[in-house]
Amino acid sequence: MPPRWPREPDRKDPDYRKIDDRMNFAIHVAIAACINSGLWFFHNLKGTTWEWLPWLTVSWIVLVLAHLIYIAAIANYSETPTKST
Repeated sequence: MPPRWPREPDRKDPDYRKIDDRMNFAIHVAIAACINSGLWFFHNLKGTTWEWLPWLTVSWIVLVLAHLIYIAAIANYSETPTKST
């Protein structure tokens, strides 16, 4: 069951932004895991010669780690979000 939000969802709310970013990260991890495990399954099952598969997996892991670093260390969840121009 998804988490319940006790008040009206608003992107200006720092707690809402934080949970929203973490849910997006969880979806990113789930999609990466599903696609990569499926590709590796068929790679091993069929004995294919996909030289690009390790590069895809490593690239996706780097992207997931960059996403984690962003939400854990870089993202600003203060009361007043900065406006981009």
